[in-house]
Amino acid sequence: MLLILLGVNRINAQWDLSLNMGLDFKSAPSYRDYINYNHVSTSADLLPSFKSSACFAGEADYKLNPYFALGIEYNFQIDSYNNTYSSGGSYQISYNLQRPSIVAYYILPGEGYQFKFGGGVGLRYVSLSESIYSATKYTATGAGFLIKCEGNTKLSDHFYALIGVNVRYDITGKLINPIQNLINSESGENVNLNSVSIGIYFGITFIL
Repeated sequence: MLLILLGVNRINAQWDLSLNMGLDFKSAPSYRDYINYNHVSTSADLLPSFKSSACFAGEADYKLNPYFALGIEYNFQIDSYNNTYSSGGSYQISYNLQRPSIVAYYILPGEGYQFKFGGGVGLRYVSLSESIYSATKYTATGAGFLIKCEGNTKLSDHFYALIGVNVRYDITGKLINPIQNLINSESGENVNLNSVSIGIYFGITFIL
């Protein structure tokens, strides 16, 4: 990695490389209704309209000039739910949502800091596992959109602290496997992980 960064520096490219982690506060109505209608024993176990999920991301941005940049972001969201039935036995469901995106930014540079405002689009891939008596796996693919705002504050010559917020709309499509789709027995509809989310994240940026 060090050799790659030195090589990039020699050709006078301007890059922002960042790693971050944070929380998404998301509303996924189809997923929520499926759990609440089919796998909740008491009202205390109901999923709320908005639920928090952990996410992790890495990004590489290339500055076309001091005020504009193009980047590639890879974001990974994870979530799970488990419950014990009153009649005995347990229920578990978990998924990860991969959210690679191409992002365009407008940059406000300053002495020892920069602000970036942008938006992007990309593919979405879901891997979900549900366990009642045995585990069953489902997948889904789709697309998503995002709007981001982040700030970088200088820590040393090349390292900056990062804080940001984003808004995302992800359309994943129905969850399927080679044998069956995931169906909400209450409504008879296919379950999906379409969601709207607001996220906050913290990390570090290496600026070349």
